[in-house]
Amino acid sequence: MHAQAPTRRITRIGLLLVLLVALPVCAKDRIGEQDKDPAFEKALLSKSPAKLLELAGRYENGRGVTQNTRKAVQLYCKAAAKGATRAAVQLGQIYAFGRGIYRDQDLAAAWFYQAAGKRDSTAINLLKVLKVDGKPKRETDCLLDPPVPPASAAARFASRPHPAKGKVAELVRQLAPGYQLDPELVLALIEAESNFNPRALSPKNAQGLMQLIPATAERFGVQDAWDPEQNLRGGMAYLRWLLARFKGDVQLALAGYNAGEGAVERHGGIPPYAETRAYVTRIIARIN
Repeated sequence: MHAQAPTRRITRIGLLLVLLVALPVCAKDRIGEQDKDPAFEKALLSKSPAKLLELAGRYENGRGVTQNTRKAVQLYCKAAAKGATRAAVQLGQIYAFGRGIYRDQDLAAAWFYQAAGKRDSTAINLLKVLKVDGKPKRETDCLLDPPVPPASAAARFASRPHPAKGKVAELVRQLAPGYQLDPELVLALIEAESNFNPRALSPKNAQGLMQLIPATAERFGVQDAWDPEQNLRGGMAYLRWLLARFKGDVQLALAGYNAGEGAVERHGGIPPYAETRAYVTRIIARIN
């Protein structure tokens, strides 16, 4: 009896090690399975505009499926390509009001203009709301992310590296190139916004590393602003969008990040706000 006890212990330990080694693989497999959406993949194969519209509405509003605006856009886009006027109207509304995706009024106007050409009354009225007179500036498109600015817009903007180190700095340097952003610029912005505190909360309810207000987070598809990576992705998507809007002008993009792009456009440049001007000066001085 006593002679067999060590063998049992070894066997149990061995079994435990096997389970521990196998657990990450199994967990990864389960996560992979959860990430797949066979219903959506099947929906994309549909050739019926009416069916595509119905499924897109379900994803847009979370009826019977997990709400996902990006999937809704893909389905509406396919329905619109098949001549579904209501799909064009829905796409216009998504882009016009930033419903779970970034806001782009020029793109919204393009979709409303297409639907208005088929005498859709909703689209005609919404073109008036957007004050669009004549042909829109853009062609219709099904963008899921903001337009990418010219590659030179923020490339090598910093003349010296930001001294930040650690996990956040590593993640920024990993993600920023995908947004065509200078990582040193992003790090300087984060320092000014939150001083690298992922739990930072402002009196205006700006949250996390890049201080996203809820409306901006929703606009750029951030579901959890307290998740560091989601926060960084949302903030960088917004900064990239601002660079595109202001034709690569870094100072105007920073001013827009602080005060909103509307304020920059109203004042024809950096707004005369002491906070905004100090903000822009501080960030640029940090890396130049």
